[in-house]
Amino acid sequence: MLKKLQTLRKRNEHLYSVLFSVVCMAITIAAAAIYGGTAGRDPSNVTLLFIFSLIIISCNTIGYFYGLLCSLLAVLWLGLTQDVSPGSLFITFLGMAAVTIFISALISHSTTQSELIAEREKQLAEAGLEKTRANLLRAISHDLRTPLSGILGNCLIFLENQSLLSEQEKRQIVTNIQESSDWLINMVENLLSITRIREDRPIINTTDEIVEEVIGEALQKMEKRHPGCTIHVTIPDDFILLPMDVVLIEQVILNLLENALRHSGSKEPVDMVVEDEPDYVSFTIRDYGIGIPENMLNSLFEGTYYSAVHAPDAQKGMGIGLVICKTIISAHQGTILGRNHEHGAEFIFTLPKKK
Repeated sequence: MLKKLQTLRKRNEHLYSVLFSVVCMAITIAAAAIYGGTAGRDPSNVTLLFIFSLIIISCNTIGYFYGLLCSLLAVLWLGLTQDVSPGSLFITFLGMAAVTIFISALISHSTTQSELIAEREKQLAEAGLEKTRANLLRAISHDLRTPLSGILGNCLIFLENQSLLSEQEKRQIVTNIQESSDWLINMVENLLSITRIREDRPIINTTDEIVEEVIGEALQKMEKRHPGCTIHVTIPDDFILLPMDVVLIEQVILNLLENALRHSGSKEPVDMVVEDEPDYVSFTIRDYGIGIPENMLNSLFEGTYYSAVHAPDAQKGMGIGLVICKTIISAHQGTILGRNHEHGAEFIFTLPKKK
């Protein structure tokens, strides 16, 4: 099948080259004939006209054959219509052939280099995709194992020791199961979000959305998940329309806000600041806690970062959420970074405006 496709492609390229050469030569001969009928014409200009046509043909056809054939036809036409000696015709043909060969070789070399560069970029992209996939799988396996084990362990404790447990202990066990279940639900939502971005079509479908409404929806979900949480939002007074996949961007906002609440080690309110720039809109989620360990700053979005506050509790890991945030923002052609500030940590992502 592949061989047939390659043969068909070659056939189409040759057909295009034939048609392009015929059209160019027809136009050139017509122009030369019109020019030849004018008074006070310079015969050398006719030759230059054909050379210019041969350059165009060499740039738009495959191989050397079509340019050389058109060079021969140009010389024959000059011999039949111009008062030129055979020696001059031969020199003219050599000159035209040299121009054709040079231009064709240059175009062929440029095409080869472009193909090599494209292949190299494809390999780098595939390597990056494979690395992201490996990190994502590692983060998933790490983040799923502990909550599942916690749910199973708490259920076994409750079933085996139900008569010995106090009401407070029973309530604590049920609370632990609920927290682990909530974590798993959030993770499944993350995984569903990432499946909206296909590997073979990294550019997602976007619609113009009002930023204020998107943030409002995200804050309502945060209130349901974390009743009583305090988030201060600063947003420009003017409406901001941005092209985005609203479900995916809400997921990014939820992930970053939850990370700030869970991992900052602080009870201070979380700030969310939206800034309208000429070419993009930036979103900053800032907490006032312990910050990010310096040795983790360069690997935040590789699925390997886990909070220093809850290091013994792998359920609290940030790995998968940040990997998904990076994937979603990259699919929107935006940027995302995490860093420390004077009193804690902040994550900043940008979304480009419609061009």
